[in-house]
Amino acid sequence: MTSTTRSSTPEPARQTLGEGLNTWIANVRAGDIGSLPVILGLIAITIIFQVQNDRFLSAQNLTNAIVQMAPIAFISTGVVFVLLIGEIDLSVGAMSGVGGVIIARLLVPDGNEINWVLALGVAAIVAVLVGGVHGWFVTKLGVPSLIVTLATFFMGTGVVLALAGQQGLIRVQDPTVIGIANTFLSDTIGWLVAVSAVAIYAISLFVTDRANLAQGLTAGSWAAFGGKVTMAAIVAFGTVAITNADRGLPLVGLILGVTVVVWLTIAERTKFGRHIYAVGGNAEGARRAGINVDRIKISCFMIASFMAAFGGLVLASRLRSVDNSAGGGNLLLNSIAAAVIGGTSLFGGRGKITNAVQGALVIAAVESGMGLLGWPSDRKFIVTGFILLLAVSVDTVTRRARQTSGRA
Repeated sequence: MTSTTRSSTPEPARQTLGEGLNTWIANVRAGDIGSLPVILGLIAITIIFQVQNDRFLSAQNLTNAIVQMAPIAFISTGVVFVLLIGEIDLSVGAMSGVGGVIIARLLVPDGNEINWVLALGVAAIVAVLVGGVHGWFVTKLGVPSLIVTLATFFMGTGVVLALAGQQGLIRVQDPTVIGIANTFLSDTIGWLVAVSAVAIYAISLFVTDRANLAQGLTAGSWAAFGGKVTMAAIVAFGTVAITNADRGLPLVGLILGVTVVVWLTIAERTKFGRHIYAVGGNAEGARRAGINVDRIKISCFMIASFMAAFGGLVLASRLRSVDNSAGGGNLLLNSIAAAVIGGTSLFGGRGKITNAVQGALVIAAVESGMGLLGWPSDRKFIVTGFILLLAVSVDTVTRRARQTSGRA
């Protein structure tokens, strides 16, 4: 008589609601808190400023906030790539100014202007080359990224002063460039964008779960799936409903969304992206595994400079001009702070591209609220610095918790 031996390994399946909740609680206790601090922070910020000024949640203010946060979010997206490999880039503010002033200078209608596409291409090439130089100094000469990018910050500031000329101001007159940050979509297109965004997100979650099940892994519960899609729908439809009550969904918001999706796909669904996380988590281990660490680092610096120049383009479009202070002020602080506040670790290897948008949203909300209350600049800097310190502290504490639990 033969007996059939069955494998004791459980079949891959979705978690139940209770199992999913227990897993989430265990992750939080182990220091894997995800976007929880950002969500709680936004709730607190909204309550505080709405109580102080009922215009905080007005359609006009929220629409303005999307436009104002866009340059910071674009620049911070590049910063995330550099932080993921455990480096820093202090030149992104200056590079945004360089990108903006190059585009503005090439588009001046003096008879020598060029097509806006070519102008953007020139600025992009310059930015990518500068990023490559950063990476070369860091990887080939061993110069700390802090020093290399600080030097480029000073150089970039000088370039902006030189190209801005004696008047110190270049007006952007190209209608296409101006329209990037000053075009608002119709109500119908806005709703179509919201429906498409939610559908794409739901499909992405479903495909990810199917891939996990196919690999013998446990997928999240249907309740978690439904909850994530519902939250995405609330955010997407709520944003469109609010902006439609004003001028409509800003075009720059749509461009930002598409950009984030592209970089998120590259970072999380490609070999290049996996190598970035590997280098940030353990550069020597990645090198021994056959990963070209130098190439990965150089590429990340190039991405950061490119996104900085793109952020400079958006800022020039919003202001309709570029002056000799472009890239200065608190732009650098806010761009780096957005990545860290959103949840990207300063220690490398942990973070998501979406952290840039989350952090930029926090900064935009705080600055908008303080602006409505008429707070002076000194108080704004103090509050922003406090939020940054709090975010870094949370990152440090959760990192220790992950190390203790063996998840670092």
